[in-house]
Amino acid sequence: MGIFEKKKPAEMKIYIEGAGGTIVSKSILNGTSRLKWLFRQEEGHGNGWVAFGDTDTQEYVDDFHNMEIVDFNTLANIESAVVNVFYMPMGSDLEFCDDKTGKYFVDTRTGEEIREPVKHPAQIAFEKNLKFLNQKAYSLDFFESLFTESEKIRVLRAGMADFPTGEVVLADPLAYLGSQYETVLDKNIPAGAYPVELSVCLSRIAGLRFAAARLLIGSGHAVTYEIAMPKGKKREDWNSAGVFTFFGVDTGLACFADAQVSGEYRGFMEKWQQENPGKNKYTDYFKELFQKSYEAYPQFQNPGGSFLAWQMPESGRRIVLFSSGMGDGIYSGYWGMDAAGEVVSLTALFMNPEYF
Repeated sequence: MGIFEKKKPAEMKIYIEGAGGTIVSKSILNGTSRLKWLFRQEEGHGNGWVAFGDTDTQEYVDDFHNMEIVDFNTLANIESAVVNVFYMPMGSDLEFCDDKTGKYFVDTRTGEEIREPVKHPAQIAFEKNLKFLNQKAYSLDFFESLFTESEKIRVLRAGMADFPTGEVVLADPLAYLGSQYETVLDKNIPAGAYPVELSVCLSRIAGLRFAAARLLIGSGHAVTYEIAMPKGKKREDWNSAGVFTFFGVDTGLACFADAQVSGEYRGFMEKWQQENPGKNKYTDYFKELFQKSYEAYPQFQNPGGSFLAWQMPESGRRIVLFSSGMGDGIYSGYWGMDAAGEVVSLTALFMNPEYF
C-alpha cells in the first residue's frame, strides 16, 4: 500500500447524479499519488474530465494501461474539492492545491483561484434570463429572431385558438385560467380563430424549451412591439406602484385565451371536478392528452408532452397549452404592431435564446 493510499468507502457518496465517466490515473485510485492536475477535453470520454496525480510522469500517463474510466463521483469520494469545478467548460485546465489556506484549484490559463462551487451553465443562464424578462420594450430584431429558424431555433405552428369576443387573456391554464388571477389585456382583437406559433429553442445546456409563443392575429408585418398592459392600465403606468404587467405561471404552462373561453373552461373544469372528486386535473385528465401530443410531434417536445392543441369537449372551443420556457415564473406579453399601428401579433416571452 502506498503512503497516500485511502480506504475506499463501503458505499460511494453520490455528489452529482448522472455525472458521467471520468478518466483517472490508477495512481490516484490506488492511493500512490494525490490529485494534482484536472483538465476537461473537448471531445473526451464521458464528461471529458481527466485527472492526473502528483507523482504521475509523462511516460506514466502516456500508457493507457495506467488510466481507468470511473464515475466522476469515484474521484469526488477521493477528493471532494473536484465537485466545485465539475461544471467548468470544456478546455478547462486546472491545478489542484492543498495548503494552509485550504483546498482549491488554479486555472492554469488565467491564474484564477477557484475556491467556491462553479454554477451549472443552465443556472447562470437562468439568472441572466430572469433579469432580462419583463422589460418594457425590446428591439424589433430580437422579436424577429425568436421566430426565425436557425441552428438553435425551430418554429412550430402548434394549433388554433378561438376568440369569440376578442378580449384576450394570458394565464397558466392549470393554475389561473378562469380565475380572478388570470391577466386580461388592455387591447381587444377582432373576433375569430388565430394560429399559435411556438419558438422552439434547442439548447445545449437546457434542452428543448419554448423561448416564446406567438398568437398571429393579422397578416401584416410587425414593425414595432409594445408591452401588453393589463385591462384598465396604460403604457405610461408601467412600473408604477401596484401595476403588474405580467402573468404568473405556477404549473410550468401558459396559454392565450379569449375571456369567454376562459369562463367556459372554468365551467368545464368545475363540472369535471364534481364528477371526479379527489382527482387531479393534470394527472387524471390532461396528462394523457399531453402524451398523445408528444407522440404526434416528438421532435418538438420533451417526453410527456410540452404543448397541447386542445378542444373543449362540450363547447368545441380551442386553446393551445404550452410549456413556459424554464418553467414557473412571471412573464409578459408584447403586442406586435404594423406600420399603421394595427395589432398583428401577441408574443409571450419566456427566454432569451442567446443565454442558453
